[in-house]
This record gives sequence, structure tokens and C-alpha cells, in this order.
Amino acid sequence: MRIDLSPEAIERFHEDGFLVLDRIIDEDTVSLLRERYDLLFAGVFESGLDPDEVNWRQGRDRSDVTRQICNAWKGDRYVAEVILHSEIGRACATLAGWPGARINQDNLFWKPPGGSAVGFHQDSAYEQWVVPSEMVSCWIALDDTTANGGSVEYIRGSHRWGESAMSDNFHAPLEPLKEMLAAAKRAGIEQPERVELIVPAGGGALHHGWTWHGSQVNSGSKSRRSIVAHCMSSQAQYHPSNTGPIYSRYKRFGDEVMDESFFPILWRDDGYRSPYLDRYTNREIGWGGS
Repeated sequence: MRIDLSPEAIERFHEDGFLVLDRIIDEDTVSLLRERYDLLFAGVFESGLDPDEVNWRQGRDRSDVTRQICNAWKGDRYVAEVILHSEIGRACATLAGWPGARINQDNLFWKPPGGSAVGFHQDSAYEQWVVPSEMVSCWIALDDTTANGGSVEYIRGSHRWGESAMSDNFHAPLEPLKEMLAAAKRAGIEQPERVELIVPAGGGALHHGWTWHGSQVNSGSKSRRSIVAHCMSSQAQYHPSNTGPIYSRYKRFGDEVMDESFFPILWRDDGYRSPYLDRYTNREIGWGGS
């Protein structure tokens, strides 16, 4: 994997709030990840550890709803090889101006034909348990994305509108644009510019944590699968008083330092990377490794 960021690309990211890339991972990696999706959403976790959030299970939930898993990298080392790649960390840190990047969480999305919308939101609004509460994310398509196929949509320039609260309706909202449009109105924007991401499988985008984005119902005939790495600064720490409902369970009492076992550093400009990562992603060790 190599993510090249020219000065022009960096400028475009800061202007638009996102940067579209036609190729992030190769075709072989795309095929492998599709195979892992079948296992993960069937409840088979290669590492022996469950992900932090599993919002859909085969045989338990309706087949026509959008499926999501969070922190699948903990449950599958093939997924971890992509999510924890140093290039993703380097790219996110470069765009954000951080000295390095650590993983905040990953998202695996699987939107079948007819799959529900995802409400438009700002990622960083969900990270008030982190200081600084800033993110840059790498979104990768595992299927060719098409118009009206439920691909992610970005609102150009919306990272400059200011900070909003968490969206009330993230999963399957009846009005996915509602909160984004309210934020646009507050910012004095009459006609927000929506950009639907159309890229081949293996392509994707990097987006700013305060960029409004979401997706509509998949009106196409094929599934739309994607994998997302959400990164934060390598210097990020827990907020001293705000807690997150899930990831604050990894916080030690009286200590704001983030444990690299759960929030590993992917890349840092001095050459540092959490020591266990390469052995883990190469499947030399599991969660019982040393």
C-alpha cells in the first residue's frame, strides 16, 4: 500500500474536507477482505476475540438492513493488516498536521440491495471522550460504487461549518439529511454541495473528522461493502472527565494515557510504531501472544 499525497492533493483536502483516491488497496486485498466479511458477519472471528461492536449477525437480523462491525481488527488479523497499515497512519497524520497517528476505531459496512441509509454526521462529534477530539478517516470501497448504490456522500467544505452534536438518527433514519441541512442553515449555506463517491473497488477517500457525510438507501442490485479506518493523533489522550459509552472501558482509573494495546500507534514521524503491530498483522502472534 502506498498513499501519495502531493501538495495539490493536501490543498484539495483542506479546501473540500475530503480527498478522493482511485486506488488505496490492490485487487487481491479487495478479494481477501470480501472473504473475511463473509466470516466476520457470520460471527467467525479469526483471532478468537470479538470486535467491540457487532450490529448485525447472520440468522439474527434482517437481510435487507445495513450491517456494521466496529473494531474488526481485533477479531481478524487479515482485516488488521489493512486497518493498521503504516501508510494509512502516515496519510492521516500528514493531512491533519499531527506528529503521528493511532487508530481510534474501524468500521466495516455492508449495505445490501435495499440496505438502509446512514444518517449524515460528523465523525469527530462522537469523540468527545478524546483530547484532541479530531479525526481523519480513510474510507475504502470493496465493491465498485455506483450512482444511487448507497455510496458515501460528502458535503464539500462542510468541515468549516463548525462543530455539531452527535446525530440522533445514525442507523436507518427516515430523514438522513435532516441534521446536516440544519447545520448548513446555521452556517449560512443555502445549497450544500453533495458529492457521491464513485470509485472502483480498492479506491476510496480520506476525510476530515468534521466533514458532514452519510449515505442513502442502496437502490442498486448489488451489495456495497466498505472498510474505514478512523485515526486520531498519536498524542491523543482520554478526556479527564468525558467518557465514551464503549471505548472508555479501556481507560485506567486516574490515568488519561491511551494503552497501545487498544489504540496502537500506526505511524509517527520519528519512525515509531507500536512494537507488536507487525507481528500481529503478519499473524505471528494473536491476543495470547507476547
